[in-house]
Amino acid sequence: MARVSLSRIEKVYPNGFKAVHGVNLDIHDGEFMVFVGPSGCAKSTLLRMVAGLESITGGELRIGEKLVNDLPAKERGIAMVFQNYALYPHMTVYDNLAFGLKLAGTPKKELDQRVRQAAQLLEMEHLLERYPKQLSGGQAQRVAVGRAIVKKPEVFLFDEPLSNLDAKLRAAMRVRLTELHRTLREQGQPATVIYVTHDQTEAMTMGQRICVLKEGVIQQVDTPVALYEKPANAFVAGFIGSPEMNLVKAELQPGGGPAAVALGGLLLPLSKARSNALAGLGRQGGPITFGLRPEHIGALPRPQGDSHPVPATLRFTEHMGSEVYVHFNIGELPFSARVPVEQAAGLQGLQRGAALTMHLQMSATHLFDAASGLALA
Repeated sequence: MARVSLSRIEKVYPNGFKAVHGVNLDIHDGEFMVFVGPSGCAKSTLLRMVAGLESITGGELRIGEKLVNDLPAKERGIAMVFQNYALYPHMTVYDNLAFGLKLAGTPKKELDQRVRQAAQLLEMEHLLERYPKQLSGGQAQRVAVGRAIVKKPEVFLFDEPLSNLDAKLRAAMRVRLTELHRTLREQGQPATVIYVTHDQTEAMTMGQRICVLKEGVIQQVDTPVALYEKPANAFVAGFIGSPEMNLVKAELQPGGGPAAVALGGLLLPLSKARSNALAGLGRQGGPITFGLRPEHIGALPRPQGDSHPVPATLRFTEHMGSEVYVHFNIGELPFSARVPVEQAAGLQGLQRGAALTMHLQMSATHLFDAASGLALA
């Protein structure tokens, strides 16, 4: 187990392209940290720099108390699980698990004990004599994880390990990897994990903390709940959550009473608490980005009494079983709502372009500066 510390880490390629911009991040001992962001945000580049597979242009990288900038990958005390499994096709599962230990000169008895412990932990004792071509995708991924476990590394690195699996198997493997992290801790082998994914659902369900990246810059590092409820900027707000947050251009309108937001030809009053917070920031008016999550928009008034009815135009609906995603316009601005199926009963049979009334929970709104994207209040 080890703390991983990134201090002012930079990556500049020979052609002058700067991929990573002065990243500062502390990953705690035994923590499950997830790097998430869109394609090209440098999350895999950062992971490869930790692994020693990518050189560091500037800054300091420490694993434990050791500076590892120029240390070879094999001396860093890490184990990496790749997207494509990278199993040796001519070796059995047992030999794939044992290969790294053989190269390290591990005594035969200890080698066998480690391999069988890993197989038991991952529930694959019955696979030890099979070859990779005889495995399913999920089984092959378990072998790749087992190969990392037998090394007993200080840090586990996962580079989009589930992206080749189908949706159902991916969900099952998410649970398995999360339980594995917990089990190792309970067995006295706590593991520090850095996990890279572009899938925010994976990030939200697996990470103890999440590092959201955009174009080589950290946007926010926090727990899944904090990221969801208090995004630092409009990018994080739009990236975290499924369906994603509604984000539209609007205008903050000052007034004698509570502030209001003008959008889609309507004037929507903000809560007193939000108005006071904006006043404390000195924001009296001007362009903003208005945000509201789909679950905070209803097809019926909310009993709390803080919902504001707005006229809308139906675009289409998506039936998801117990929920219905309602896509509609306020003026020319597109919105989406996530409502219980019983609330959506009145929408049955409505055609595209039909007029309807939607109810916005104004106490749940998010406001962002139009220029910087930073959250207001």
